[in-house]
Amino acid sequence: MIQDIAPSKLNNSYSARRMQEGDLLLHFDPEGRVLVREKEGKISFLKAEAADCEGENVYLFSIDETYLYLSPDPALREKEGFGYRPLRELRRTCVGKEVFAAYTAYHLWKWYTDHRFCGKCAAPLVHSDKERALVCPTCGGTFYPRINPAVIVGVRKGEHLLITRYRTGYQHNALVAGFTEIGETLEETVAREVMEETGVKVRNICYYKSQPWGIAQDILVGFYCDAEEGSEIRMDENELKYAEWVKREDIVLQPDDISLTNEMMRRFKEGGD
Repeated sequence: MIQDIAPSKLNNSYSARRMQEGDLLLHFDPEGRVLVREKEGKISFLKAEAADCEGENVYLFSIDETYLYLSPDPALREKEGFGYRPLRELRRTCVGKEVFAAYTAYHLWKWYTDHRFCGKCAAPLVHSDKERALVCPTCGGTFYPRINPAVIVGVRKGEHLLITRYRTGYQHNALVAGFTEIGETLEETVAREVMEETGVKVRNICYYKSQPWGIAQDILVGFYCDAEEGSEIRMDENELKYAEWVKREDIVLQPDDISLTNEMMRRFKEGGD
């Protein structure tokens, strides 16, 4: 999956460290495209000493001994050999820890961009000097990065898995998915989302694995479960254009292998329960 960057390791601890020579700088345009150089399926970011930008750069995180920063300059000039690329395009064409870095950096860029003012008193927010937070200097409010919990559900029926495709957006095979609502447990979200999207009742809900998904500011939580005896598919046609029970050997995987959804489909396809 996209976060599987071993032997490299992400350190997302907050730091007040200032950018130094050799550090990397990420910049996003107003459409959320990231400035990168691409070569032979690998991407690289601007080095600090090559950047020509205004404003104080924001520390993001480190991967191994490499420190990454976010440029707040809205008009950073493109550098020779670099160009702005959509993250979803990088997902299809590139691999490596740099893609994970771009997705995770986007998560913070999006949060900073969407939360410039206090939701209580409307005063401009400033960066905390103690933690990863935005602080209101007027009313004292403190705001932390937004993370949306969502479930990915592999619904089993004997040797079959419930495969779906969305009506709009991503057009490859997927599993039932949805966001946790106020007052719900994750397990309740699983049962509700499967019922709402496909009309299938489920039991034996078991946690599998989770995945950060920075491009949508989500934390994805994977579950497997079994369909109740006699449950029939009644697809929500507003949400889905396809929902069917598919035999293990007939499951068509997604074209890349970076998502929790694809890993769960592949695991079932290869005989895992």
